[in-house]
Amino acid sequence: MKLKIYHNPRCSKSRQTLQILEDSAVDFQIIEYLKEVPTEAELRRLIEELNIEAIDLIRKGESIYKEHFKGKNLTNEEWISAMVQNPKLIERPIVSNGRIAVIGRPPEKVLELI
Repeated sequence: MKLKIYHNPRCSKSRQTLQILEDSAVDFQIIEYLKEVPTEAELRRLIEELNIEAIDLIRKGESIYKEHFKGKNLTNEEWISAMVQNPKLIERPIVSNGRIAVIGRPPEKVLELI
């Protein structure tokens, strides 16, 4: 199955993860998630593949998080909705093979899928 990388070209970790994929000569698709925002269903699937809770996919250093969400106790569905409405909240990069996914922090974590 083709890998998918949920990528932000402005993020150094995302660029490094993308470089590992390119160097590995694997078949993959780039999804610039700030332009092509994942649906709630896609995020649910990724969270399941990552085997984490929705809150664990949130970038807590983002100003949008600090200003609007810090200290709030939201459900998984509420966090997913927040990520769809504010995709900057989504941790990056995420690489999925359709069964399991990893967050490329560190970028070498993607090697688990190759």
